[in-house]
Amino acid sequence: MNCDLVLVGLNHRTAGVDVRERFALVNHCSADSWAVPCEGAISEAMILSTCNRVELLAAGHGDMAEQMLTDWAHTCKAPVEDLRPYVYIYKGAEAVRHLFTVASSLDSMVLGEPQILGQLKTAYRKAAACHTTGLILNRLLHKAFSVAKRVRTETAVASSAVSISYAAVELAKRIFGDMPSHRAMLLGAGEMAELAATHLLQAGIAEILVANRTLARGQELARQFNGRAIAFESIAAHLVDVDIIIASTGSPEPVIRARDIRSVLKARKNRPMFFIDIAVPRDIDPDVNGLDNVYLYDIDDLKEVVEENLASRRDEAQKAAEIVNEEVGHFEQWVQGLDMQPTIVDIIQRGEHMAEEELARTLKRLGPVSDEVREALDVMAKALVRKMNHDPIIFLKEGTGSHEGSASRISLMRRIFNLDSGTCSRATPREKG
Repeated sequence: MNCDLVLVGLNHRTAGVDVRERFALVNHCSADSWAVPCEGAISEAMILSTCNRVELLAAGHGDMAEQMLTDWAHTCKAPVEDLRPYVYIYKGAEAVRHLFTVASSLDSMVLGEPQILGQLKTAYRKAAACHTTGLILNRLLHKAFSVAKRVRTETAVASSAVSISYAAVELAKRIFGDMPSHRAMLLGAGEMAELAATHLLQAGIAEILVANRTLARGQELARQFNGRAIAFESIAAHLVDVDIIIASTGSPEPVIRARDIRSVLKARKNRPMFFIDIAVPRDIDPDVNGLDNVYLYDIDDLKEVVEENLASRRDEAQKAAEIVNEEVGHFEQWVQGLDMQPTIVDIIQRGEHMAEEELARTLKRLGPVSDEVREALDVMAKALVRKMNHDPIIFLKEGTGSHEGSASRISLMRRIFNLDSGTCSRATPREKG
C-alpha cells in the first residue's frame, strides 16, 4: 500500500490493567489536549482509548511509529521505554486489517460484543471535531464502519449469548418474546445482577424490581436502571407481578422454594414464570422446575449455552475474517487509485490543452465563423479527447491490484504521454480563453 498508515497500540492481551490504566488517553482526545499532534511525519491521527485497549492510528509520511510512541509516553508522563514492551505496531495493509478486525469485534475480549463499534465511532467523532482526520482516515474509518455492518449482517458472530447474564436474558427473550410487556425482578444487587439489568433494559423490559438484603444498595441499583427497589422480606408478595426472576444473592440457602411458587402461580392464573439462578450456592429450590408453566435455569445450564455459543461464534469468525480480507483489498485499491489520480489528471489536461491549441489554429484558418459553429467544433474536440483518453485511463486503473502493477503502469503512461517533460504541469490550472 503506497499510503503510509501506522497503528500503534496495546490491549488486554499485551498489557495488564495497571499498564492500560497508566497509558490510557481518555482525557487526551480533545482540541485542548491531543496526544498525537499532526506535525512532523504525521498529517492525520486518531485515538481509541477504552478499558481494554489504547490505539493510535496515523496517516502521513516517513517513520511515524517512533513519533507516535514518543508523543504517547510524553502525554502520560512516562519514559517511552516503559511503554515499548507492551505495544504492537501495524503498518499499511496490516494496520487496515487490524482496524477492520477491531471494528467488527473480532479482536475483543468477548468475541462479537457490540460495544467496541460504538466506542470507535465516538473516537472518530472526537478526532473529526479536533480536525485531526483528513482524506485517508475519513475514508478508512467510514470503511471500517461499513465492514463491521457487513460482518454483523452476513455472519452470526454477534448473535449468540457469550456471558452468563446475557445468556440468561436471551433465554428469557425466547420464552416471552415481547419483553416490553413483561416485568423482571433481580434478587441481589451485585455485578451479575447489574449486568443482567443492563441486558434486560437493552431488551426493552417494562420494569425492573430490585430486592437486596441491604436496601440502600438495592435502591442504588434501581436508580441506575430506572427500576424500583423493594424490601427483601417482601419478595413473595411481589412475585405475582413479575415474569422473570434473576437470582444472584449469595445466600447460603434457597431464597425461593417450590411451596412459595405454587400459590403465586395460582394467583397468576398459571401465566408462565422464568427463573434464572446464577448464584452458587443456588438461590432457588430445584424443585421449582417441576411445577407447570415454570422454567428454571441454573448457572450450569447457562454455562452450557455460553460454551456452545462461543464455539458457534468462533466458526462465524472465520467467515468474518474472509469479509475483512476482502475489504482490506478494496481499500488498498482505493489508495492506489489516489496514487494514479495525478497521472489521470495530467493525461486529461494534456489532451484538453492540445485540443484547445488545435481548435484555435483551425478557427484562425477558417476565419470568421458563427458562435454555433465555434461551439460545435469545441464539443467535437472535447469528445475526441475523452474517447482517446478512455482506454489509457482504463489501462491505468486495471493496475490497482498490486503496488508493483500500479507503479509500473503509472511510469509507463507518464513516458508514453510525455507528462514529465515540463510541458504539462498539474500545479498550474488550465487557462480558459
